[in-house]
Amino acid sequence: MRRPCAFPVVPCPSAGTPTTTAPLLVGHRGASGYRPEHTLASYELAVRQGADVIEPDLVSTRDGVLVARHENEISGTTDVALRPELASRRATKLVDGQEVTGWFTEDLTLAELRTLRARERLPLVRRRSTAMDGRYVVPTFDEVLDLALRASRETGRTIGVAPETKHPTYFDSIGLSLEEPLLASLRAKGLDRAGSAVYVQSFEQANLRELRVLGAQVHLVQLTSAGPTARPYDHVVAGDPRTYAQMTTAAGLREVATYADVLGPDRSQVLPRGSTGATGAPTRLVADAHDAGLRVVPYTVRAENRFLPAQHRRGTDPDAYGDVSGELGELFDAGIDGVFVDQPDLARASRDGASR
Repeated sequence: MRRPCAFPVVPCPSAGTPTTTAPLLVGHRGASGYRPEHTLASYELAVRQGADVIEPDLVSTRDGVLVARHENEISGTTDVALRPELASRRATKLVDGQEVTGWFTEDLTLAELRTLRARERLPLVRRRSTAMDGRYVVPTFDEVLDLALRASRETGRTIGVAPETKHPTYFDSIGLSLEEPLLASLRAKGLDRAGSAVYVQSFEQANLRELRVLGAQVHLVQLTSAGPTARPYDHVVAGDPRTYAQMTTAAGLREVATYADVLGPDRSQVLPRGSTGATGAPTRLVADAHDAGLRVVPYTVRAENRFLPAQHRRGTDPDAYGDVSGELGELFDAGIDGVFVDQPDLARASRDGASR
C-alpha cells in the first residue's frame, strides 16, 4: 500500500510530474458527515476514521479569539436563537457584499460564545447527527491545535491542520484581523515552521500574501470557486477584475504559485458536470497546477446522493449514501494530491483499497 502523501516531506511536483503517492484526506470540518461540524468531537472522529488533516474554519470573537465556525453568523450552527439573554444581539450586516441577518461571533465575547452549544447545520440531510445537538461547545483554534498535536502523539501519525480564514477583508474592516492571532497561535505551539503539517486556506488572495510578508512558513492554500464570474472578495473591494476562472488558467496558476503552495479548487473545476449532472473528462487544471509547482486539493466530496455526480447516485433517496468511492476514484485518477471529505472513513477505505 502506498504511504499517504505528506506535503511537509514530499517536495512540490516538478513541471509535468504526476502524483505518485496516495492523496491526503482532509476531514472537512472534522467528520462532519457524522457529528455537528467544527466541534472537538467531529475532529476527534475524523482522526479515528483515518483523516490525515482536520479543517477548522476560523472567525473571531469580539475579544479577538479565533474560534471554529463555518461562518461568523451562527444561528444555523448553534442554539443562539433559543437564548433569550442574547436576543438583543440579533443584527443585520453586510458581509462580503451580502446582507446577512442573525447572530455574529464578532458581537460575542468568548465567554458568551461558550455558553452556546453546537447544532447540526444540515438537520434535514443528516438527521442522525441531530441527536448530538446541544452536547458540544464551540472550540477555539488553540484547542483544535492541541487536539491535533495530542492525536499525533497518540496515533504515531502526523495529524495536520488546515485552518481556513473566513471573510478576512470583512474582519479587517471591523478591526479584528485574523492573520496575526492565527500566526501567534501557530508560533506559540511551535507549528509555524518549514515542514509543519499546517495548511492555511483562503478564498481571498491579499491575506495569503500578507501571511508571507508576516513571515509565515506554513503551507498556504489558494481556494477557488467554480462560478464563471466569481472572484475573491478582496478583488471586488480593490476593483481588481480578475476572476477565479482567470486565476486557474495556466498563466494564473503560475502567479498563484508565487505566494501559495496548494490550490484548493471546487471539485467541479477538476471534473466538470454536464447537463445531466454527470461528470465528464477531467480538465487540465491538475496538470497545469502541477506544471506551476502547486499541489491540488479539491473540495468537498460527500457521500449523500444529493451531492454526488449523477452516475454515482444510488436509488431515489437524496439523503441515502451513493457510490462515493466512484467519485473519489475519478478524482484520484485525475491526479489530485488530496481531497476534502465529510466521511473520512469511507474515503480512507476508497483510497487505501485503490492503492493496493
